[in-house]
Amino acid sequence: MDILKNSKYLLLVSALMLSGSAFAEDGLSGANTAWIMTSTALVLFMTLPGLALFYAGLVRSKNVLSVLMQCFSIACVASVVWFVAGYSLAFGAGNAFIGDLSNLFLANVAEGTLSGDIPESVFLMFQMTFAIITPALVIGGFAERMKFSAVMLFTVFWLLAVYAPVCHWVWGGGWLGQMGALDFAGGIVVHITAGVAALVAAIMVGPRSGFSVTPMPPHNLTLSVAGAGMLWVGWFGFNGGSALGANGDAGMAILVTHLSAACGAATWAGIEWSKYGKPSVLGIITGMVAGLGTITPASGFVGPAGAVVIGISAGAVCFYATMYIKQTLKIDDSLDVMPVHGVGGILGTLAVAVFASSELGLFSGQGLDNTIGAQLAIQAQGILAAVAYTAVVTYIIFKVISVLTGGIRVNEDEESQGLDIVSHNERGYDI
Repeated sequence: MDILKNSKYLLLVSALMLSGSAFAEDGLSGANTAWIMTSTALVLFMTLPGLALFYAGLVRSKNVLSVLMQCFSIACVASVVWFVAGYSLAFGAGNAFIGDLSNLFLANVAEGTLSGDIPESVFLMFQMTFAIITPALVIGGFAERMKFSAVMLFTVFWLLAVYAPVCHWVWGGGWLGQMGALDFAGGIVVHITAGVAALVAAIMVGPRSGFSVTPMPPHNLTLSVAGAGMLWVGWFGFNGGSALGANGDAGMAILVTHLSAACGAATWAGIEWSKYGKPSVLGIITGMVAGLGTITPASGFVGPAGAVVIGISAGAVCFYATMYIKQTLKIDDSLDVMPVHGVGGILGTLAVAVFASSELGLFSGQGLDNTIGAQLAIQAQGILAAVAYTAVVTYIIFKVISVLTGGIRVNEDEESQGLDIVSHNERGYDI
């Protein structure tokens, strides 16, 4: 019996060794594949249910289902767009500005096709989750007042005309990547584009009826806190997965992500405590998101001490940006997409040029090929290009959608009734 058991054991070990050798010969890394598959699930978890619950709790009760529906529907529509043409436009060879159409309908993706040392199917699915969450972030700029049909059309047009090109610029072999712009997980590609698009949308759609006159507090912060917690956890896949491997870069990205989130949350709450006498739940979860968004472009390049500075800066800068946009400029960016994600993305994209330097002692990162000044100039060019391009194209998209839908905003009576009933004939609460 002992001989039989030992024989089975030896056969099993031999099979595993042969399997590993086959993977090595094929260029496939099982460990990296497993990690990116896990990260893909975490990033999708950020949108559904993370962002959906976070946003749903922040709106008024008559619009809670509309936000949940928009997030869920965007996940569906964006996935199909990515399948049809989005992935090809973002990661196809193409030129310096946009990818080509050689991979429409994922025609060249097979079971054995690799992207680096992971299956291309896994890589494109991971990138798909980024394409899902980015337009979902934008809905915070026009929440509670846009037609559902307009939201769906916006998702299609914006992914193809804004997200895919900017993604190609940075990650698909485009001109910003060739220039040496650093954006580890989406400061430019995700947060700046989403923030600017939300700001343009808020201006074009106009403020909610009663904005700055009638209080519009979140209707259910319990939902928002639950969603915020899911975002925090999911962000480990967002940033850690962007290493595209189970390695030290992924581990450090997760560590600095966590530190920045904690410092952003504590800083925002601390400022509120100092100014108003009490820290708020809304403040601490918003500060957390600011810390997460700001560390995103830097997460694979900076060290722990740099991440703490970035998180503290995010909490303070994004707090005052929120006050400025809503109170000074009177722009109803309903769920603070531009001041948190847009400003945070800009801050983090600049900060990576400083804290990636290996010459800052305790605050050093992985090192730069350029001087800090030269890298700052490259980062600034990337920011300006993304801001200008996103603003102009988003404006055009909304103009086109307005013609197609007879106006992008619901009328005043429908807004008063709430989008849950008007758009979906349902109520979030039936008490």
